[in-house]
Amino acid sequence: MADPKGFLNHGREVATSRPAEERKKDWNEVYVPGSLLPIISKQASRCMDCGIPFCHNGCPLGNLIPEWNDYAYREDWGAASDRLHATNNFPEFTGRLCPAPCESACVLGINQPPVTIKNVEVSIIDKAWETGDVAPQIPERLSGKTVAVVGSGPAGLAAAQQLTRAGHTVAVYERADRIGGLLRYGIPEFKMEKRHINRRIEQMRAEGTKFRTGVEIGRDMPATALRKRYDAVVLAVGATTARDLPVPGRELKGIHQAMEYLPLANKVQEGDYVSPPITAEGKHVVVIGGGDTGADCVGTAHRQGAASVTQLEIMPRPNDERDPVAQPWPTFPMLYKVTSAHEEGGERVYSVSTTHFEGDEDGNVQWLHLTEVEFVDGKQTQKPGTERKIPAQLVTLAMGFTGTDRENGLVEQFGLELDERGNIARDADFQTNVPGVFVAGDAGRGQSLIVWAIAEGRSAARGCDRFLTGASALPAPIRPTDRALAV
Repeated sequence: MADPKGFLNHGREVATSRPAEERKKDWNEVYVPGSLLPIISKQASRCMDCGIPFCHNGCPLGNLIPEWNDYAYREDWGAASDRLHATNNFPEFTGRLCPAPCESACVLGINQPPVTIKNVEVSIIDKAWETGDVAPQIPERLSGKTVAVVGSGPAGLAAAQQLTRAGHTVAVYERADRIGGLLRYGIPEFKMEKRHINRRIEQMRAEGTKFRTGVEIGRDMPATALRKRYDAVVLAVGATTARDLPVPGRELKGIHQAMEYLPLANKVQEGDYVSPPITAEGKHVVVIGGGDTGADCVGTAHRQGAASVTQLEIMPRPNDERDPVAQPWPTFPMLYKVTSAHEEGGERVYSVSTTHFEGDEDGNVQWLHLTEVEFVDGKQTQKPGTERKIPAQLVTLAMGFTGTDRENGLVEQFGLELDERGNIARDADFQTNVPGVFVAGDAGRGQSLIVWAIAEGRSAARGCDRFLTGASALPAPIRPTDRALAV
C-alpha cells in the first residue's frame, strides 16, 4: 500500500492553474504544465488502502484506484499505467474531463479532503505517453468478423478499441469531418487539447481500427446497407437533440444552441476558420443553463472577448458542502462548483427563468427578460414583482439534451425500439431489439458523464463480442444488475 501515514502527513494539493488573465488570452489547457509531478507522489500516498475501497464503486469503470495510487507513490509509472489501462481505455480524457465521482466516494473524504484521484490519474497517463509506455495492442489473430461502430465519441472509441483488440475488423463511422464526437467539437481546447485525441486515434489505427469521417448513417448511407456489410453494429451516436426554449423572441438572430456555438470555436483551433462565424467578441453574452456545457460557453466567450458574460440557472444555488441527510457519503453530491471558466469572470444568477427575448429593428436579440422563481408546495412558480431585463446580444442555450437524433432516419431504418425516456432500448448485453445491433453511451443511457460513456462502450463491446463468437473474455465494468440500478 501507499504510505500508511500519508493522509496524516500531507494535505490535499491540486494542479496549479495559470492566472486567469493570462489563460484567457489563449486556448491552451488552463493548468501549469508539469505542476503535478513534483507533488503527485505525496498526493498518492494519502490513499488509505481501505478495507472496502468505495472509490471503486464510485467510479463507473471500476478503476483500480488504490493499486495505481500505490504505484504512483512509488513512482513506478509503467506499472501504474498498466493498472490504469486495465479498466480505462482513455484515462487522459477522464483525468481531464470527469467530475470524479470516485473522489466523492473516497473514504478519506468522510472527514478530510479526499485523495486527488483525478490528478493522480492524469499524471500517470501523461507520464506514460512521455516515456513511451502507451503502445498499440495488435491482436494476435483475426476473427474474420466485421463490426461497424457508428459514432466516435468516448463510447464509440472505447467499443471500437476493445473489439479491434478482440480480433474483429472494426470500422468507425463519424458524421463530422474529424474523429472525436463531443470530445472534438463539444469540449473546448482549454479543457482538453485535441492532441490527446489525435494520438489515441493513431494508436487505434496502428491496432487496425478503420475510420470513416463525413458519413452520416441514415442519410449518407442507409442503415440497411450498413447492416448487410457488417456482422454486427454498435450505435454510439449520442443524445444530440438539444432541449429548446420556446418563449417569445426565440426566433431572433443571435440565439443559438450551445452545440451550434462551441464547435465553431474548436474549428478555429483546427485551422478551419480564422474567426468563428458566431463570436462573442464585444457582445453582452447570456448563457442559459448552469451545467458543464454552460461553463464551456462561458470560458469560450471570455476568450473571444465578450463585453460581459452572465450565466442563468433555473434551479437554486447548490450548497457549498455535502448535505449528510439528502446526499450522504459515498453518493455523488450536487455541490456549488467553480470551474476554471467561472474563475475567469462573469456573473452567475440562480433561481431565474427566461420569459421572453427582445430584439432590435433588424431582428437581432438585444435583451433577455427574466423573473425569479421559487418552489411552492413542490412546484416551481414565478415570484411577482421580480421581472427585469438584462442586455443580451448573444445567447447560448445549454439546457441539456433530450435524446438521440431522430431526423436522420437511423432509428427508423434500423427499426429500433425506444424506452420510455426516448433512448434506444437495449437488453443486459446492450443489444437492441434488432439482433446484432448494439447501443452504448448517451444514445442508450441518456445524457451522462464521459466515464459512463467509456464504461458503456467497453460493456457493449463485450456483448457484441459474445454475439459474434459465443463467448467473450473482454473485461467490462457494467453488469446487468448495474444497468438496472443505473437507469
